[in-house]
This record gives sequence, C-alpha cells and structure tokens, in this order.
Amino acid sequence: MGCDGGTIPKRHELVKGPRKAVKVDKTAELVARWYYCTLSQEKLCRPIVACELGRLYNKDAVIEFLLDKSADKTPMEAASHIKSIKNVTELNLADNPAWSGDKESKKGDTYDDMQSARFICPVVGLEMNGRHRFCFLRNCGCVFSERALKEIKTEVCHKCGVPFQEEDVIILNGNKEDVEVLKKRMEDRRLRSKLEKKSKKCKSAESAAQQVTTEDSAGPSKVKNRKDCIASSSGEKRHIIFTKSSDDRSSSVPGKVSKASTATKRSIADSEEKSEAYKSIFTTHSSAKRPKEECSNWVTHTAYCF
Repeated sequence: MGCDGGTIPKRHELVKGPRKAVKVDKTAELVARWYYCTLSQEKLCRPIVACELGRLYNKDAVIEFLLDKSADKTPMEAASHIKSIKNVTELNLADNPAWSGDKESKKGDTYDDMQSARFICPVVGLEMNGRHRFCFLRNCGCVFSERALKEIKTEVCHKCGVPFQEEDVIILNGNKEDVEVLKKRMEDRRLRSKLEKKSKKCKSAESAAQQVTTEDSAGPSKVKNRKDCIASSSGEKRHIIFTKSSDDRSSSVPGKVSKASTATKRSIADSEEKSEAYKSIFTTHSSAKRPKEECSNWVTHTAYCF
C-alpha cells in the first residue's frame, strides 16, 4: 500500500541509522560560561565570585541559594559542592577600558561584538572572553591570564603582592581534566581542614583537663595555707588578749604599756609613804593609852583600809 502518486522513498528515509551528535555553537557556549551566572543564568554583575572548580557566579545568587532551605528547593548540580559562603572567593577583576557595552543604549540597532570582554588581564592585557585561559588566586581573588603566570614566574601576586602556591591557582572555566584536578585538590583541602579542626578540639580539651588537674593539686596546699593564716591570726589575738588581761588600765601598744606601768609604780610608792605617815601618827597618839597589841591590830586595819 502506498507509494502512489509517483513518490519514490529513499533509503535514509526508510532505514534509520545512529543519530548524529548535535553540534553546539562554540561562541554561544563561551558567552554562556563567561558572561552569565552559572547558578541563576543571569548576566554577571559585580560582586562576582568563583568556586573551587573555577565556575563564575553572582554573589547574590549564591547567598540566595544558601539561604533557601525549603523542601521544594531544586538540587543544582552547578552549586552542589558549595556548602557555605567560605567555599567561594570574590574576584578582583580589572576593567577593560575599550569595552562600552553598558554605556551605549541598546535598542537593537547596534552590533554586539562578542570578542570584546568587560574584563582584561592586568599584566598582559588579554581580554577575558573565553578565547584565552584565565585563572585566579584563592588567597586574594586577583584574576590573571595563564600566559602572564607562565611568562612571569613569581611566588607573589602581581597585583597585590600576596604570596601564593601552585595549589592556590584555580583555572576559570577549565576543561574536564582541569575540573577533575581541581576536585581532587578541593577534597584534599577539606579533609585537611577537618583534621585541623579535630586536632584543635583535642588540644583545647587537653589544656582544659590540665587546668583542672593543676587546680585540684593546688587545692589542699591552699587550704593548709589558709589554716596557717587563721592559726597565726588567732595566736596574735590571744597574745593581745593576754597583754590586756595583765593590766586593765594598760593598752596593747608597747610604748603605752611602759608609761602605764611607771604610773602604777608611782601610785603604789605614794600609797606606801602615806600609810607609813598614818602609822607614825596613830602610834604616837595611842601608844600611851592602849596596849601594844591593840595598837598594832588597829594600825594593820587602817593600813588595809588605805
């Protein structure tokens, strides 16, 4: 049935072979990588950040992605390795003085040159449009072309002077091999940071335990010292009380005690002289009238009263 009306089918219409790979426009791919955010698919605008795999993002889009903790959140493969804002680095980009994309009015009647880029390498002057390999430093975020780092070999940043190592250099929008190398570095770096945190926690716990042991060992000695202080203070108090009880009128100060003792001695001497004078008076008057026994008793009684 069919084939009427003079239609002649061809072989490729009847026999279906393997499908040909769809060719992607390279210029469109470069524009999508270097001019648009990997997460929100919006145009890149400052502040621009890059992850440890070399992908470019808008910082606002990364913050919104991290703050969105709803259950309806769609998993994004492009940002699955970003767990916190510390996993991205803000880029320090150099503006291209020849680029005037945002300055001109876009009415559709102008030609957009995709070869001209918004940013350039500050050392060599190459435009960051995807035609040349670019990289950034994790320590400071400065962006350079790979050619600049190869031609001028230094261990210090060309722009800000911060020292760096080979592990700190991350290629922007690299190929599959570059991404695999960067993944391994990222995993090793995160393992190292976890081990360092664990070691710091262990050290802090050990130091706290040592402080507790030192306090416990110093505890009984402190108690003994306190007891000794209490004993010494009680001994001083007892000594002071003893000095007060020795003489009611004297004070605990040594200078005052000597003065009071001399005054008491003088008062005792005066009383003895007075008693002797009274004895002589009474003995002279009563010796003739009374017997000797009565006079002696009376004199002792008067002396006792004085």
